[in-house]
Amino acid sequence: MVVAPQTGNIGFLARLQDSPTRWIVYGIITGLASGLVAVLFLFALELAGQLTFGLLAQLPQPSPPGDAIVHLEGVGEGEPRRWLFFLLPVVGGLLSGLVVYRFAPEAEGHGTDEVLRAFHQRRGVIRARVPLVKGIATIFTLAGGGSAGKEGPIMQIGAGIGSFLATRLGLSARDRRILLLAGAAGGLGAIFRAPLGSALTAIEVLYREDFESDALIPCVISSVTAYVLFILLVGGQRIFAVPQLPLLTPLEVPGYLLLAGVAVPVGWGYIRLFYATRDRIFRKLPLPRPLRPMLGGLGVGLIGLQFPQAYGAGWGYIQQALDGQLLIQTMAWVVLAKIVATSLTIGSGGSGGVFGPTLFIGGMLGGVIGYGGELIAPALFPHPSAYVLVGMASFFAGVASAPIGAMLMVTEMTGGYTLLPPLMLVSVVSILLMRRFSIYENQVQDRFHSPAHIADLTINVLEEMKVADVFQPTSDVPTVTPATGFEALRGLILTSREATVPVVDPNGRLVGLLTAEQLRPVMDEHQLDRFVVAGDICAPPFSLQRDDDLYRAHELFRASGCPQIPVMEEGVGGNPPCIIGMLDYRDMMRAYGRELARRREN
Repeated sequence: MVVAPQTGNIGFLARLQDSPTRWIVYGIITGLASGLVAVLFLFALELAGQLTFGLLAQLPQPSPPGDAIVHLEGVGEGEPRRWLFFLLPVVGGLLSGLVVYRFAPEAEGHGTDEVLRAFHQRRGVIRARVPLVKGIATIFTLAGGGSAGKEGPIMQIGAGIGSFLATRLGLSARDRRILLLAGAAGGLGAIFRAPLGSALTAIEVLYREDFESDALIPCVISSVTAYVLFILLVGGQRIFAVPQLPLLTPLEVPGYLLLAGVAVPVGWGYIRLFYATRDRIFRKLPLPRPLRPMLGGLGVGLIGLQFPQAYGAGWGYIQQALDGQLLIQTMAWVVLAKIVATSLTIGSGGSGGVFGPTLFIGGMLGGVIGYGGELIAPALFPHPSAYVLVGMASFFAGVASAPIGAMLMVTEMTGGYTLLPPLMLVSVVSILLMRRFSIYENQVQDRFHSPAHIADLTINVLEEMKVADVFQPTSDVPTVTPATGFEALRGLILTSREATVPVVDPNGRLVGLLTAEQLRPVMDEHQLDRFVVAGDICAPPFSLQRDDDLYRAHELFRASGCPQIPVMEEGVGGNPPCIIGMLDYRDMMRAYGRELARRREN
């Protein structure tokens, strides 16, 4: 477990911790920071791509209208250098591997999974250096032509910013997790110009069948803030230019269902190949880890010689598919090429995201169905470009178990709001048929399966259970008096089955507790026999009653370290309370496990 370092609070912000408006302020600050970083990241990424492919190789990769923010002179005006075009993924993979494994190994692969791991397993902690390392490594990967996207990296970068701010403010682990998601939403909302879809994606992608509803408001505020800052600095043009599309007609429904039927087996194969490449090939290679992305880049370079569309995020080619500029057979081959190239790039340890490639694969798959259907039955496929957009969102929804955020992000990136009905239809079919699979291995089923919520689950269940439901009353609890000598204590501990021994005074009043764990280190110290008595070494008394809930018992066990706690009953006729049995921690946890199992069955 990674524990966040506690640092000093920051004045005014620290005083907001108990205010109901704190998430508005925290969300705005996180959105401003993640939005500014998104601007810098996108500018650096586009500049690096122009330098490598445009000036060095003289083979510039197309960009969609909304991402064409850098224009250098001399791009594509010289003689193409195909040998350099082939070597760029190799060099990019090598540089990415060296940076990642030298400074932050958790920055390898697709960043979204690391965000999920930080949320579920690391109390929301991301090391402060990770955003910088992730950004640099991703620029090396993508500017070198590695088949990856910028979604995972910007999500991890934004999440790292949120985690850093929460740690500096001294927030709790729960609040740090929320701010981590707010940072991720801010990064996504800015770079994709999709504030609503990004906020929902950040809280949806954690689970296959649930949402992190507690983080919705901070994520929306952060995402909108980052989006506004981004369009002020860069502009508000949508990423893709899409023609105005009419509403869905009943005749088009079979075509969209066909797209869903094709997307499911392709998505299943994509996930299987992706992790097989990582686990069965690259992780078993007798090669230093920093060099593996270089080998993956070599494979991408070989693919790129035949299918240059497999290089980078490839979103410029999605625009070409929307405009009807790609052949059907080209799109079909590129689906396979992109799946293999993405598996090689990220499976080898290269730094990048799977969101971009997944949208690309889905878009090309939709293009094959849409334009192919137009040739066969034009009446049923009147708007083939619509299938590109529907394929993008629905394919990601299926492989990532995140339908709502993906649908909204695609509509916001394209302005194709009239496509929501077919997007919903195809996404729901895809996710129903692929529910058991996910491209994100750290995604859990729901909140009840996340370590982040185990405390909530434990408290809720234990508060509803009583001590009387678990412990068995008994009249033969071994006890000692405060005057009992150490030799007698040793004999009692060695012969008794109880791990905790109550100390009672001559009137029967509980005055302390002794445990076997407490006495075990000095069991052989026979010189203590003459000087030490139970009253000298017993811990202060505490006990439970039948009607106490098990959460109170759990807190007593946790605070004291005692494996058993006496259960008391009020005395009769003015007598002091008497011990009627011992509650064992193991019995309590077994009862808790049985109750959880019973609830799951219901």
